[in-house]
Formats: sequence, C-alpha cells, structure tokens
Amino acid sequence: MIKNVIKKLSNIPGWKTSRKIVVIESDDWGSIRMPSKNAYNNLLENGLSMGEGSGTRYNMFDTLADTDDLNALFEVLTNVRDFKGNFAKFTALSLVANPDFEKIKKNNFNCYYYETFSKTLEHYKKHGAFEMWQEGIKAGVFIPEFHGREHLNVMAWMRALQANDKLTMMAFDQGLWSFNNQNKYGVSYQAAFDLEYHSDLKVQAEIIESGLNIVEQLHGYKAAFFVPPNGPFNNGLEEIAANNGIKFMLASKIQKEVLGKGKFKKVFHYLGQKNNYNQKYITRNCFF
Repeated sequence: MIKNVIKKLSNIPGWKTSRKIVVIESDDWGSIRMPSKNAYNNLLENGLSMGEGSGTRYNMFDTLADTDDLNALFEVLTNVRDFKGNFAKFTALSLVANPDFEKIKKNNFNCYYYETFSKTLEHYKKHGAFEMWQEGIKAGVFIPEFHGREHLNVMAWMRALQANDKLTMMAFDQGLWSFNNQNKYGVSYQAAFDLEYHSDLKVQAEIIESGLNIVEQLHGYKAAFFVPPNGPFNNGLEEIAANNGIKFMLASKIQKEVLGKGKFKKVFHYLGQKNNYNQKYITRNCFF
C-alpha cells in the first residue's frame, strides 16, 4: 500500500498528458546471450550459476532473432494502426557489437576486440536477419535505438580474464559472459556502464562514442534514445552521449549513480527533466 502511494506521488512532478499512449519497448536486440543448449548444459554440469529469476530465463531461452521471428513481429505490427492510420512502432533497444572471442583469445587476452552485430548474425547463421532489420526500419515499424555497444562491462570482464578467473574463463570457452559472476565490488558483467574503478569512465566514453557511430553506419541515422544496460551509469557520460546525438536518457526516478569501488550517490529524476546537455530523462518507477 505504502509503495503504491509513493509511486503515485513520484508521478506528480514532470511531463503529463491526457492522451492514451502505448509504448512498446524491448531490450537487448543484437546481443548474444547463450550460444547453444550444449553450452548451457556444459556450464551447469560444471557448477556455473546461470543467475536467478529473469537471469535464468534469459540464459535458457534468449537468442538472436531470425527472419521467421522478425516476419512474425512485423506481421503483428502492420495489423495494428492508430487513429491517424499509422502502424504500431516497436522500439528495439539494441546492442551494435559483441566480443570477438576468437581474436581476444588469439591475442592472449591482452586486448579487447569486438565485432558488429551484423557479423555476429552471420556467425550464428541468421541469414537474412539484418536485411529484415532494414526492411522494418524502412517500413517505420521497427526502430532500433541505443542500449550500448555491447551488453558487457568490458573492463571488469577483461580484468577477470587476464587474472585467469576460473569461472569467467570457463564461460569464455563456451562463448559467453552472461553468468552470475562474482566481483569484489558487485559489478555484473551484464551491466555495461557500472564502474569497477572510476578510471574506467574514459574507456566507457570511447565505447559510447564508437557504439553510436556504428548505429549510424549500420542503420543510416543517429540514435536519439539511450538506455544503459541493467541501469548502472555514471552521469559524467551524458556529455559524450549528447555530443553524439542522444536526446533522451532513461533513468530510474531515484538513480544510484555509480562512482566506482561499489560507491554511489542518489540522484532524483522526473519525466521530461533536462540535464546539463539539454537531454530529457525518460523515467521508470523501478529503482536501480
């Protein structure tokens, strides 16, 4: 009861409308999760935790969409129109790259390498899927926006690999990173912009800039909306996002802005609030 009251009160500040608006938004497009059922079973047999709750579900069922999946989605979207006759639109919060496991291993884990998700689709034999993305964009029903370059905390992951962390290496050998990893500061590999160390901000800024450049190269337009994976984010990265075209940022109403080494500070947001770079916040009721 008290939580419901708090949620209602939190909606008082910010933008309001009397219109009835339906927003269809989906995360993680383009990112790999579990390479195969064999990989999942092998890791379970060797004692690797596949997460809890939704983490387990994603590891069991999440995969890259193929042409059949996209055809089915587009069929649903084009069977629904608004009062102006426009088709329903699907905001696909996408990751534009994945780790290049082969190159990382070949270089003895000294450097990080990535491949664009269009290359990943080829590796997973999802033939024609990228062309379907382009068709959905052209039809105006499938609108990829920015969820990050990878759904991966590159620096935390690479440090663990360089330290020959047993579980991280076991998962790497199966072609994934998305398990319930242990980190002394509680950084999940899935949380791309969590901060293990404050010095990682420089690399994260480079990741945002290169990721947004890839969006433009692949899709022919600049992304305008940025949703950091899993939520953790340092607001010092808003400037590089704004400089590369981002106009809207997702944040929880009470954001725990990460500072490194497990520290954070609380920042309050409301729907439509502007930051120092004229970006507007899109808020959720959840608390990261």
